[in-house]
Amino acid sequence: MLALSLGASGLSALISFIGSVTKPGGLKDQAATLNGSQAPGRPWLDLAWQLFGIATALVPVVLVAHLLMRERAGGLRVLGFDRRRPGFDLSRGVVLAAVIGGSGVLLYLGARATGFNLTVVPEALPHVWWKIPVLIASAVQNAVLEEVIVVGYLLRRLGQLGWSPFAALAASSVLRGSYHLYQGIGGFVGNMVMGALFVLLYRRWGRVGPLVAAHALIDIVAFVGYALLAGRVGWLPTP
Repeated sequence: MLALSLGASGLSALISFIGSVTKPGGLKDQAATLNGSQAPGRPWLDLAWQLFGIATALVPVVLVAHLLMRERAGGLRVLGFDRRRPGFDLSRGVVLAAVIGGSGVLLYLGARATGFNLTVVPEALPHVWWKIPVLIASAVQNAVLEEVIVVGYLLRRLGQLGWSPFAALAASSVLRGSYHLYQGIGGFVGNMVMGALFVLLYRRWGRVGPLVAAHALIDIVAFVGYALLAGRVGWLPTP
């Protein structure tokens, strides 16, 4: 499962990071683009590629749901990804997003200023009508994929294999940090800390729903906020 999705992304991020640190110049002089054009100058083809990428990225989540149904565990419901408690999920997600989002921005700015992070470009899409909807869809896709796989499903499987709670927390956190390593050391450390917190909250709440809500909100603010503010405010780094 991990080889099909985020495990492979972690290896790809490591290779990318090695390329960045061995390239002449500092990390902050290089850029890591999260949502870029797939067909410059051809907006309809670009939109098709964007939607294709978002849809195919969610295939591992569908596979997890299938495997959990085969176990007669109740599908994604057993991980707390359902519509039973929308108010609970959203309210806690909003608070969590506010706490992590604010501290994450400060960590990123500090890591970049000290040369430990690339300049992260959350979006570099053309100015077309579908730009904001695609950014929101991309944010939701990231949230669903990562929280269902890296928190809910991974912890369940590691528990079945007899891993200790601490070892499972460490594995989940390091995995989350690993596939953000292409952003630099700051991206790795920040996401690893976020991963540890998310594991603890998942164990407390028994649901990935609040984590999905928080992650989606964090990414929506990052993607759409960058689209609206890049080049207009002095504190936001741009390439």
